[in-house]
Amino acid sequence: MTTQKNIASAVDNCIVPKMRSTIVSQKKGQYVSGFSVGILYLDNCWYPVIPGNVANLLTYDFPVQLKVVPDCNTASLLSGDRSLLDSIIQAAKELEAEGARAICAACGFFGNFQDKVAEAVDIPVYLSSIIQVPWIKTGLKQSQKIGVLTAYADGLTEELYASCSVTDSKDLVIKDLSKEDEFSAIIENRGSFDNEKVRQEVVGAAISLVTENPDIGAILLECSDMPPYAADVQRAVGLPVYDFISMINWVHFAASQRRYQDIY
Repeated sequence: MTTQKNIASAVDNCIVPKMRSTIVSQKKGQYVSGFSVGILYLDNCWYPVIPGNVANLLTYDFPVQLKVVPDCNTASLLSGDRSLLDSIIQAAKELEAEGARAICAACGFFGNFQDKVAEAVDIPVYLSSIIQVPWIKTGLKQSQKIGVLTAYADGLTEELYASCSVTDSKDLVIKDLSKEDEFSAIIENRGSFDNEKVRQEVVGAAISLVTENPDIGAILLECSDMPPYAADVQRAVGLPVYDFISMINWVHFAASQRRYQDIY
């Protein structure tokens, strides 16, 4: 009987650890807290950032911390301008110092710097939705492909893929929206766009992609401006749809695991 009591006590201690101290601490230099994911974003962009967009805080069911990368404009980022690297690393280090447990970004073309930034900080880094490609492919049949809707197809280079640990891009079918009448307002920084027309362009591109390539098993929205239309894309094509928000949610929950024993 005594042995059973001892075992029960040990189990209780494992499930609900006793509080031994009421002292809490926070590292010097960190003032804001309560977030797990820090998000890098572009400087000098001019277009509406609507709910669902990576840079709109209403998108999330949890707090995130945003950090601008100075002088990181659309044109330089899309081209993979290597002169941006130091500024991106500096912003990532600032997010780490402020308490981020992981770092993401608000444009798929930050992926050009994924490997370098990951080496420069001591927390996990996931800068592009393209990082999800190997995982998505693992769940598909060998004969299936991934349809990718992108804001700028010319920027999806082998260098970007390599930086994001995509070793084989032959199973990616790319659809470029950079020349669409309304979606192009985002790349061109025109200051406004017709949201319903953008929605129609994104959904139409997905339908076209799947119609022309029936071997597509999943859709990946490369651009951080496309998640507002992810549900519409999914309804239209009936396939799994991955985007920046699926990635950021995954990162957040990995960095903020809940204590299930607290629910009973």
